[in-house]
Amino acid sequence: MKIKILLVFLLSVISLFGADAAPLINLSVAQVEQPEQFVKTINIAIILALFVLAPSLLLMATSFTRLLIIFGLLRQAMGLQQSPPNQVIVSLSLILTFFIMQPYADVAWDKGIKPYMEKTIPYDVALEKSVSPFKKFMLKNTREKDLALFYRIKREENPKNIEDTSLIILMPAFIISELRTAFEIGFLIFLPFLVIDIIVASILMSLGMMMLPPVMISLPIKLVFFIIIDGWHVIIGNLAQSFK
Repeated sequence: MKIKILLVFLLSVISLFGADAAPLINLSVAQVEQPEQFVKTINIAIILALFVLAPSLLLMATSFTRLLIIFGLLRQAMGLQQSPPNQVIVSLSLILTFFIMQPYADVAWDKGIKPYMEKTIPYDVALEKSVSPFKKFMLKNTREKDLALFYRIKREENPKNIEDTSLIILMPAFIISELRTAFEIGFLIFLPFLVIDIIVASILMSLGMMMLPPVMISLPIKLVFFIIIDGWHVIIGNLAQSFK
């Protein structure tokens, strides 16, 4: 599953340089005799550099950002410092990302990459069909206001359809939309735990127990509350359904 998504995204990265930027790469060392050879060499070097950054770019074009931020805010809302640890939060976010993005990756694989590997469609058609499902996913979860912002910054006209939407503009718009959505959901998660902290602090102050840290009392109460409502089931279920 991870290989499928990575292959699809690598094709989209290559699309930034056009279909002519996907030749058979020859890593031999030779003297440059024509300017065209130098341009191809520069393109290949840029593509190889993008391949190194592809995993990070892949995570920023999927549901990973929203999930990671929300899980981090949940840990802070409960007052836990390192439990669950960062490795668990990142791993959980990755697993849920693969689960959420699987339908889009399957469509891209079946309609784009697989026919291209079988040599039944050309490269440009395979690229368009492979990137299209991920474009649809990002557009569904991107606010029109954020997308229009980056089109105004680049002083370009608004696209007429999905195919005309540029990935260079869509990705930053998708990221800031995901950040806003993640903070909105995180705020709603914070509220019940904040109420528990306020109630515990008020009770301790009314009893005159000023020297007792409220977190020592509120933390086990918040843990019991989270267990009673089956918090992980509720939060993960609603997060998966929050993606349109």
